[in-house]
Amino acid sequence: MPLGIAPSQLAALVSATRHALKRTQEAKVASFSWIPRIEDPTFADWLTVALYLATSLSCWKSGREAKLEDGRRSKEHRAWRFIAILFLALALNRLLNLMTAVTMLGRAVAHFQGWYERRYPVQMVLIGLATVACVLAVIALPIWMRRASPPTWLALIGTTLTVTFILISAISYHDIDVFLSERFLGLRWNRIIEIGGISVVLLASQWRQASH
Repeated sequence: MPLGIAPSQLAALVSATRHALKRTQEAKVASFSWIPRIEDPTFADWLTVALYLATSLSCWKSGREAKLEDGRRSKEHRAWRFIAILFLALALNRLLNLMTAVTMLGRAVAHFQGWYERRYPVQMVLIGLATVACVLAVIALPIWMRRASPPTWLALIGTTLTVTFILISAISYHDIDVFLSERFLGLRWNRIIEIGGISVVLLASQWRQASH
Protein backbone atom coordinates (compact mmCIF):
# COMPACT_ATOMS: atom_id res chain seq x y z
CA MET A 1 0.00 0.00 0.00
CA PRO A 2 1.50 3.43 -0.95
CA LEU A 3 2.77 5.51 2.00
CA GLY A 4 2.20 2.53 4.29
CA ILE A 5 -1.51 3.31 4.82
CA ALA A 6 -3.70 0.30 5.41
CA PRO A 7 -7.08 0.08 3.63
CA SER A 8 -8.91 0.37 6.96
CA GLN A 9 -6.94 3.53 7.84
CA LEU A 10 -7.64 5.03 4.41
CA ALA A 11 -11.37 4.30 4.79
CA ALA A 12 -11.35 5.91 8.23
CA LEU A 13 -9.57 8.97 6.82
CA VAL A 14 -12.09 9.35 4.00
CA SER A 15 -14.97 8.94 6.45
CA ALA A 16 -13.52 11.55 8.80
CA THR A 17 -13.00 13.97 5.88
CA ARG A 18 -16.59 13.54 4.72
CA HIS A 19 -17.86 14.05 8.25
CA ALA A 20 -15.79 17.23 8.63
CA LEU A 21 -17.07 18.59 5.30
CA LYS A 22 -20.64 17.83 6.30
CA ARG A 23 -20.20 19.59 9.63
CA THR A 24 -18.67 22.59 7.87
CA GLN A 25 -21.60 22.75 5.43
CA GLU A 26 -24.12 22.45 8.26
CA ALA A 27 -22.36 25.21 10.18
CA LYS A 28 -22.44 27.42 7.09
CA VAL A 29 -26.15 26.76 6.59
CA ALA A 30 -26.97 27.37 10.25
CA SER A 31 -24.95 30.60 10.40
CA PHE A 32 -26.32 34.03 9.53
CA SER A 33 -23.45 35.78 7.79
CA TRP A 34 -25.36 38.45 5.89
CA ILE A 35 -23.47 41.65 5.09
CA PRO A 36 -25.55 44.73 4.09
CA ARG A 37 -23.89 45.50 0.77
CA ILE A 38 -24.46 44.83 -2.91
CA GLU A 39 -24.05 41.10 -3.54
CA ASP A 40 -21.77 41.20 -6.56
CA PRO A 41 -20.51 44.70 -7.44
CA THR A 42 -20.29 44.09 -11.17
CA PHE A 43 -21.49 46.38 -13.96
CA ALA A 44 -24.69 44.32 -14.31
CA ASP A 45 -25.54 44.70 -10.61
CA TRP A 46 -24.95 48.44 -10.60
CA LEU A 47 -26.96 48.71 -13.82
CA THR A 48 -29.81 46.87 -12.10
CA VAL A 49 -29.78 49.34 -9.20
CA ALA A 50 -29.63 52.31 -11.59
CA LEU A 51 -32.59 50.95 -13.56
CA TYR A 52 -34.63 50.47 -10.38
CA LEU A 53 -33.98 54.08 -9.36
CA ALA A 54 -34.65 55.47 -12.86
CA THR A 55 -37.88 53.47 -13.08
CA SER A 56 -38.98 54.64 -9.63
CA LEU A 57 -38.43 58.28 -10.62
CA SER A 58 -40.17 57.81 -13.97
CA CYS A 59 -43.19 56.11 -12.37
CA TRP A 60 -43.48 58.88 -9.80
CA LYS A 61 -43.62 61.38 -12.66
CA SER A 62 -46.26 59.25 -14.43
CA GLY A 63 -48.29 59.25 -11.23
CA ARG A 64 -48.08 63.02 -11.03
CA GLU A 65 -49.35 63.36 -14.59
CA ALA A 66 -52.16 60.89 -13.90
CA LYS A 67 -53.12 62.97 -10.87
CA LEU A 68 -53.30 66.14 -12.96
CA GLU A 69 -55.52 64.40 -15.50
CA ASP A 70 -57.89 62.48 -13.26
CA GLY A 71 -57.63 63.91 -9.76
CA ARG A 72 -55.92 62.86 -6.55
CA ARG A 73 -58.01 59.76 -5.87
CA SER A 74 -57.76 58.09 -9.28
CA LYS A 75 -56.72 54.44 -9.32
CA GLU A 76 -54.17 55.10 -12.04
CA HIS A 77 -52.49 57.80 -9.97
CA ARG A 78 -52.27 55.48 -6.95
CA ALA A 79 -50.98 52.60 -9.10
CA TRP A 80 -48.07 54.63 -10.48
CA ARG A 81 -47.16 56.00 -7.04
CA PHE A 82 -47.25 52.47 -5.59
CA ILE A 83 -44.94 51.16 -8.33
CA ALA A 84 -42.57 54.10 -7.78
CA ILE A 85 -42.28 53.39 -4.05
CA LEU A 86 -41.99 49.65 -4.64
CA PHE A 87 -39.14 50.03 -7.13
CA LEU A 88 -37.32 52.39 -4.77
CA ALA A 89 -37.60 49.66 -2.12
CA LEU A 90 -36.31 47.08 -4.62
CA ALA A 91 -33.31 49.32 -5.37
CA LEU A 92 -32.52 49.41 -1.63
CA ASN A 93 -33.03 45.66 -1.51
CA ARG A 94 -30.42 45.23 -4.24
CA LEU A 95 -28.00 47.70 -2.63
CA LEU A 96 -28.25 46.10 0.82
CA ASN A 97 -28.69 42.51 -0.41
CA LEU A 98 -31.81 42.11 1.75
CA MET A 99 -33.19 39.07 -0.09
CA THR A 100 -30.01 37.16 0.70
CA ALA A 101 -30.64 37.94 4.36
CA VAL A 102 -34.16 36.50 4.03
CA THR A 103 -32.80 33.37 2.31
CA MET A 104 -30.10 32.87 4.97
CA LEU A 105 -32.65 33.34 7.74
CA GLY A 106 -34.93 30.73 6.16
CA ARG A 107 -32.07 28.24 5.87
CA ALA A 108 -31.02 28.80 9.48
CA VAL A 109 -34.59 28.31 10.73
CA ALA A 110 -34.98 25.13 8.65
CA HIS A 111 -31.70 23.79 10.02
CA PHE A 112 -32.49 24.49 13.66
CA GLN A 113 -35.99 23.05 13.32
CA GLY A 114 -34.54 19.90 11.76
CA TRP A 115 -36.21 19.93 8.33
CA TYR A 116 -33.46 21.47 6.21
CA GLU A 117 -32.68 18.13 4.51
CA ARG A 118 -36.40 17.85 3.64
CA ARG A 119 -36.75 21.45 2.46
CA TYR A 120 -37.47 20.72 -1.20
CA PRO A 121 -41.22 20.01 -0.84
CA VAL A 122 -41.56 23.22 1.18
CA GLN A 123 -39.70 25.17 -1.50
CA MET A 124 -41.90 23.70 -4.23
CA VAL A 125 -45.04 24.73 -2.33
CA LEU A 126 -43.70 28.29 -1.90
CA ILE A 127 -42.79 28.51 -5.58
CA GLY A 128 -46.26 27.24 -6.49
CA LEU A 129 -47.91 29.83 -4.23
CA ALA A 130 -45.82 32.63 -5.74
CA THR A 131 -46.71 31.48 -9.26
CA VAL A 132 -50.43 31.25 -8.47
CA ALA A 133 -50.35 34.70 -6.87
CA CYS A 134 -48.65 36.07 -10.00
CA VAL A 135 -51.26 34.55 -12.32
CA LEU A 136 -54.13 35.85 -10.19
CA ALA A 137 -52.58 39.32 -10.09
CA VAL A 138 -52.10 39.38 -13.87
CA ILE A 139 -55.78 38.47 -14.27
CA ALA A 140 -57.16 40.74 -11.54
CA LEU A 141 -55.16 43.92 -12.09
CA PRO A 142 -56.44 44.70 -15.60
CA ILE A 143 -59.99 44.13 -14.31
CA TRP A 144 -59.44 46.43 -11.32
CA MET A 145 -57.77 48.98 -13.60
CA ARG A 146 -60.06 48.42 -16.58
CA ARG A 147 -60.40 52.15 -17.22
CA ALA A 148 -56.66 52.77 -17.06
CA SER A 149 -54.48 53.34 -20.08
CA PRO A 150 -52.63 50.41 -21.72
CA PRO A 151 -49.24 51.68 -20.43
CA THR A 152 -50.54 51.38 -16.87
CA TRP A 153 -51.69 47.81 -17.49
CA LEU A 154 -48.28 46.96 -18.93
CA ALA A 155 -46.49 48.52 -15.95
CA LEU A 156 -48.62 46.59 -13.46
CA ILE A 157 -48.02 43.29 -15.27
CA GLY A 158 -44.28 43.99 -15.53
CA THR A 159 -44.16 44.85 -11.83
CA THR A 160 -46.00 41.66 -10.90
CA LEU A 161 -43.65 39.49 -12.96
CA THR A 162 -40.56 41.23 -11.54
CA VAL A 163 -41.68 40.81 -7.92
CA THR A 164 -42.63 37.18 -8.54
CA PHE A 165 -39.20 36.48 -10.00
CA ILE A 166 -37.49 38.07 -6.97
CA LEU A 167 -39.60 35.99 -4.56
CA ILE A 168 -38.90 32.74 -6.43
CA SER A 169 -35.18 33.56 -6.49
CA ALA A 170 -35.23 34.17 -2.73
CA ILE A 171 -36.72 30.71 -2.15
CA SER A 172 -33.38 29.40 -3.53
CA TYR A 173 -34.51 26.12 -5.08
CA HIS A 174 -31.37 24.33 -6.26
CA ASP A 175 -32.37 23.65 -9.89
CA ILE A 176 -33.57 27.22 -10.34
CA ASP A 177 -30.38 28.59 -8.76
CA VAL A 178 -28.27 26.52 -11.17
CA PHE A 179 -30.16 27.87 -14.19
CA LEU A 180 -30.05 31.48 -12.97
CA SER A 181 -26.29 31.28 -12.39
CA GLU A 182 -25.62 30.26 -16.00
CA ARG A 183 -24.51 32.96 -18.41
CA PHE A 184 -25.81 34.18 -21.75
CA LEU A 185 -23.80 36.77 -23.66
CA GLY A 186 -21.72 37.34 -20.55
CA LEU A 187 -24.67 37.99 -18.23
CA ARG A 188 -26.21 35.62 -15.71
CA TRP A 189 -29.82 34.70 -16.38
CA ASN A 190 -30.97 36.15 -13.07
CA ARG A 191 -29.75 39.59 -14.15
CA ILE A 192 -31.15 39.22 -17.67
CA ILE A 193 -34.62 38.37 -16.36
CA GLU A 194 -34.60 41.04 -13.66
CA ILE A 195 -33.30 43.78 -15.96
CA GLY A 196 -35.88 42.72 -18.54
CA GLY A 197 -38.73 43.08 -16.06
CA ILE A 198 -37.52 46.49 -14.88
CA SER A 199 -37.13 47.67 -18.47
CA VAL A 200 -40.73 46.72 -19.26
CA VAL A 201 -41.99 48.93 -16.42
CA LEU A 202 -39.65 51.79 -17.38
CA LEU A 203 -40.79 51.67 -21.01
CA ALA A 204 -44.42 51.55 -19.91
CA SER A 205 -43.88 54.64 -17.79
CA GLN A 206 -42.25 56.49 -20.66
CA TRP A 207 -45.12 55.39 -22.92
CA ARG A 208 -47.60 56.79 -20.39
CA GLN A 209 -45.85 60.15 -20.32
CA ALA A 210 -45.55 60.30 -24.11
CA SER A 211 -49.28 59.69 -24.49
CA HIS A 212 -50.08 62.57 -22.12
